[in-house]
Amino acid sequence: MRFRTVLAAALLLTALNAAPASAETTFELPTPTGPHAIGERDVHLVDQARNRELMISVWYPAQPGTGPKARYLPAASAEYFDQGAAPALGLPTGKVDWAAVETHARADAPVRARWPVVVYSPGWASLRALGTATAEDLTSRGYLVVTIDHTGEAPFVVFPDGRVVFSQHSKDLVAGMQTRVSDVRFVLDRLPSIPGLGKAMDLSRVGLIGHSFGGDTAAEVSTVDSRVDAAADLDGWLAYDVDGKQLTRAGAAGVSRPVLLMGSSGSTSDGQARSHRTAPAWKSLWEHTSAPKRDITLATAMHYSYTDVQWFLPKLAEQVPVDPKVRENRIGTIDPRASIAVQRSAIAGFFGQYVSRRP
Repeated sequence: MRFRTVLAAALLLTALNAAPASAETTFELPTPTGPHAIGERDVHLVDQARNRELMISVWYPAQPGTGPKARYLPAASAEYFDQGAAPALGLPTGKVDWAAVETHARADAPVRARWPVVVYSPGWASLRALGTATAEDLTSRGYLVVTIDHTGEAPFVVFPDGRVVFSQHSKDLVAGMQTRVSDVRFVLDRLPSIPGLGKAMDLSRVGLIGHSFGGDTAAEVSTVDSRVDAAADLDGWLAYDVDGKQLTRAGAAGVSRPVLLMGSSGSTSDGQARSHRTAPAWKSLWEHTSAPKRDITLATAMHYSYTDVQWFLPKLAEQVPVDPKVRENRIGTIDPRASIAVQRSAIAGFFGQYVSRRP
């Protein structure tokens, strides 16, 4: 099975009738580095034209104050995540109280001012929750960040009425990309109409970011949607196959917007760290892109170093047994704090220049 779908496949191993966990172990996400307080709201969107429903999370600079912290995972999602993600990450099930993990955001806090928008897409068959630390840090620096779950591909999506839609097990990445591109463009269409938040969104300044296939999605949307100012691809293949022979449109033809590529040694066929010098699809994008471009490689990182797993897996390893081989396969040997610091600096600098348009 392809490397980047290992965690996704394991996430599908849910336990609807599992006994309630008595876990007490939790963790704290890395502290955001910007000056702004953070608010968060989960929003249900319905695309009637495609007969499709989506769940998104909106992270926004908020008025300082007190109030309940937004949870990392809704209670209804925590058991599914524990039964699927924990084994794939080398963690025993029932040992982490995922429902108790808090973010740095206050749920439904009052929004303040108006902000450029960044949309985040997760990896193939993955969850928007795994991009929380990235979303929080960007928000704290002055962005309104929207994270998306791609229904039917994500291992599960829990809707406000309690319905749970599980993955349809499709492995057609080409069709999946078409759906994702439509999802992102639909979300951009609908953002202005979100009550209480729409007016806080400056859609004249838009960035896209994603991990793995989500990064490829960001690059792909930037080729077809003029609203996008810049795209960041965190260790995506830019191809539909491990050998890089079936390239995405962005990989084959390049992009017309500024692009940031951040690579690792994870999920490459030869074990080399991905960069425009070593990965055929990245090289093709690089050669066909005349817009500003950046390529940063974390050679001792692995594929999931570009998600929250980079942070919370070492934290949890201090409290519960973690399979060391699985840990290294997921996040490599890079120092977690260094990895997070480099990512935050690079991403904020990139969007600061090309979305916020700061020098």
